Amino acid sequence: MLRVTLRQMQYFERLAEQLHFGRAAETAGVTQPALSAQIAEMEAQLGYKLFERGGGVRLTAEAQALRPRIARILAEVEDLESVARRGRDVLDGRFRLGVIPTVAPYLLPQLLPLLKRRFPALRLEVREAVTATLLEETSNGRLDAAIAAEPLDEPRLQSTALFEDRFFLAVPEEEAERIAPPVAQESMALERLMLLEDGHCMRAQALAVCGMVKPVTMASFGATSLATLLYMVSHGLGVTLIPEMARKAAELLPGVRVLPFTEPEPSRTVCLAWRKTNPRQADFAALGEAIEDARRGS
Repeated sequence: MLRVTLRQMQYFERLAEQLHFGRAAETAGVTQPALSAQIAEMEAQLGYKLFERGGGVRLTAEAQALRPRIARILAEVEDLESVARRGRDVLDGRFRLGVIPTVAPYLLPQLLPLLKRRFPALRLEVREAVTATLLEETSNGRLDAAIAAEPLDEPRLQSTALFEDRFFLAVPEEEAERIAPPVAQESMALERLMLLEDGHCMRAQALAVCGMVKPVTMASFGATSLATLLYMVSHGLGVTLIPEMARKAAELLPGVRVLPFTEPEPSRTVCLAWRKTNPRQADFAALGEAIEDARRGS
């Protein structure tokens, strides 16, 4: 009779996340031998190896196929625990939050200390990843919620709008006067638009905003972060689209000028998303309020 325990599944998920026995044991709050023994027992119960050892830790093909099922089971267990915790303080205990890369560096410096002050019992875990990854991991229970930009094409999730984030154009300082703000969306300056790599939602948003002009530099330049694109702008390599929340950081860079667009100004809607079946509604409401306060500097 197969007897895989909940603890073994939890340890399996931690090791699948960390791909390192020491770090997985640390995040699980146990010793490495204890975690290793439970993984070995789970493999014995299943009758096949879950992890390749030696030269690093890797999931086997069987483990990759099993992981989504285990994630769903753990998510259901956490939902059940959340129901049992109703009536207790909000944002108490472990909460796993995903944030897209074009929001995380500009929101988290204000949000994290606020959450620490307001919810001292909160054990927050933050994961930064592109939208598709966050939506999948929130849907299958590896994350409790995600902060991303609309549209969110995932029927298993529900979301609430947090704020509107206007777009601006970051240009080299020496070109700012020639471009003559405010910038029209058909401006020829956008031919030198530099984009984030595929997978980033702001790449699609930038192309939608600048849809009247075909960028000619996009095949030559690409980056995984706005910070990299802004450094490229500061050295005269092109222009790039930035959200309003990144405006202050952009204006601190030498050689960069931030210009507004003509009205109606393009923008994105940043939202908080979670599984429809997740009962932690009070936590999501409290988190949304904290995000609003963090943006206002409360």
